[in-house]
Amino acid sequence: MDRLSDEMLIETYFLSAKLKLSEEFLTLVLLEIHKRNLQPPVIT
Repeated sequence: MDRLSDEMLIETYFLSAKLKLSEEFLTLVLLEIHKRNLQPPVIT
C-alpha cells in the first residue's frame, strides 16, 4: 500500500466502506492510515 498517495489511501477507505467491502480489507486500509499518522476518516 505504500505506493498509494495519502489522498488515494483515504479515498480507498471511503469507497471501500461505501461498497461494503470486507471488514478485513477496511482494517488493513485503516492500519495503513494510522501507520502514516494521517487523520482517520469519519464515515457519516
